[in-house]
Amino acid sequence: MKKALLLLCVFTVLVLHVGLAQSTQSMTVGKSTFTNPLSVQLGDPYILYTNGMYYLYGTGGADKGFAAYSSKDLVNWKPEGQIYFHNNKNGWSDPNASWGGAYWAPEVYEMKGKFYLFYSAQWKVNPTKEVENFRIGVAVADKPTGPFIDLSSKPVFDPGYPVIDANVFFDTNGKIYLYYSRCCYKHPVKSEVAALAKEKGWFEEIEESWVYGIELKPDFSGVIGEPVLVLRPPIQMSDTQAEWESRSVTEREVNRRWTEGSVTFKKDNLYYIMYSANHFGGAHYAIGYATSHSPLGPYKKADNNPVLQKNTGEGGLVTGTGHNSIAYSPDGKEMFCVYHGRTAKTGEERVVFIDRMQVKNGNIEVYGPTTIPQKLPSGVKTTSSGK
Repeated sequence: MKKALLLLCVFTVLVLHVGLAQSTQSMTVGKSTFTNPLSVQLGDPYILYTNGMYYLYGTGGADKGFAAYSSKDLVNWKPEGQIYFHNNKNGWSDPNASWGGAYWAPEVYEMKGKFYLFYSAQWKVNPTKEVENFRIGVAVADKPTGPFIDLSSKPVFDPGYPVIDANVFFDTNGKIYLYYSRCCYKHPVKSEVAALAKEKGWFEEIEESWVYGIELKPDFSGVIGEPVLVLRPPIQMSDTQAEWESRSVTEREVNRRWTEGSVTFKKDNLYYIMYSANHFGGAHYAIGYATSHSPLGPYKKADNNPVLQKNTGEGGLVTGTGHNSIAYSPDGKEMFCVYHGRTAKTGEERVVFIDRMQVKNGNIEVYGPTTIPQKLPSGVKTTSSGK
């Protein structure tokens, strides 16, 4: 009897131990590496770091709104649930429009003790019944996990065409800038690529999306001045960027060329803007960058573009790499490119990757996409499994 009770106690302890281990967030106990993709299914990932914690936001994982995840190490993520709901008291979007209201590409910024969520969605003010009626909104919360409430019952501004992929840059002189992508929708553009596509019988016309920048009011209630064109696809085939930025067309995926998913930062008095080109739903989605001495340009695209792209041509597993943000290791010594991609295993589902990147002498290098074990971000504390 005593032996049976002893065995029962041991079994109970083991069950509790396993359950506890499965419920804890960190998997870095006894491990010094991580492997992409991370176990988060999101598109357009964005990471905020505040008070010793990372928070991850992106497209998907929520019902007509946005969800969040938290982490201490950039690698293991805990779901925090839905943090933005379209039907908050100031909601301006249309959840019944195409793509379920198109709640896309959230980014959260901390300012003066508040947290501000910029995102794109379908605007319910749509008298001409446009299929793509996207605008950019901003919501505020007291915590990075919300709940976020829209600052206003309308978008930040109306440029007169659909816009997505908001990115906010805080310059060192105190000015704040909003970057966004004008959608391809009803925006056909003449170029040598478009002429080639028509000549070959691929497509009658090629629509394009362009990245613009504009100064934001300090309270995010609106914009200052007029939008400035920052990036667009190449016009001439001889342009060194034309080949990689036109693959969606030349591979006959779709009659569109995208410039979207931008992220801007400043280092050593030089402004960098990273961006994604090609069809976000296709294999050729890839990342490039450009540099400038002014936040609104002119920007010069880099000779080493694209800096991140599919690796299946070299025997790898990853396609559709794009729409990145930037994060730093816990000790601030390492810089990471945070992006979404697909593998043969994940299929059409977009999943999150993080890979190291370096910015030096005006050049960006991204060391990815990787799917083999990588060292944990520097500054991550690991605990021996024997303790």
